Amino acid sequence: MPEPTEDVTFRREDWYAEDLADRRFTRCEFFDVDLTEAVSRGAVFTECTFGNVRFNASRHTDSAFTRCTFTRCNLFEAEFTGCKLVGSTFAQCDLRPLTVTGGDWSFVALPGADLRGVRLSDVRMREADLTGANLTEAVVAGVDLSAAQLHGCRLSGADLRGSDLSALDPLTVERARAIIDSDQAALMARALGFEVA
Repeated sequence: MPEPTEDVTFRREDWYAEDLADRRFTRCEFFDVDLTEAVSRGAVFTECTFGNVRFNASRHTDSAFTRCTFTRCNLFEAEFTGCKLVGSTFAQCDLRPLTVTGGDWSFVALPGADLRGVRLSDVRMREADLTGANLTEAVVAGVDLSAAQLHGCRLSGADLRGSDLSALDPLTVERARAIIDSDQAALMARALGFEVA
C-alpha cells in the first residue's frame, strides 16, 4: 500500500495514463495537472482541490473523492464506477459526456452544471445540489435524488425512469418529453394536486 500524501501541491505535472491504484491524498492541491486516461481503483482523495485538471477519458473504480473541490476541470468522457464523491463541489467544469455508475454522490454541489447527455445510473445523490442544472437528454436511471435541490433543472428529453423524484416539483423544472415510469407518473400527478385512483 503506497504511503499517504498529505498537504502537497502539484502544479503543471504530466500524469497522463497514470495508475493511481490505492493512492491516498489528503488536503492536496492539483493545478494544471494532466490526468488524461489515468486510472484509479481504490484511490482516496480527501478534501483535495483540483483546478484546471484534465480528467479526459480517465477511469475511476471504487475510488473516493470526498469533500473535494473541482474548478474549471475537464471530465470529457470520464467514467466513475462505484465511486464516492460525498460533499464534493464542481464549478465551471466541462462534464460532458460523463458516465457515473453506482457509488455515492450525496451532498455533491453541481449548481448550474451542463450535464446534457450524461449517463447517471444506480447512484446515490441524496441532497445533491442540482439547482439550475441542464440535464437535457441525460439518462438518470435508478438514481436516489431524495431531498435533492432540483429547482430550475432542465429535464427535457431526460430518461428518469427508476429514480427517486420525491424532491421534484414538476412546476419548477423544464420537463418536456422527459421519460418517467408509471410509479413516477402517479407521484407527479399527486404533486400537481391530482387524486390518483
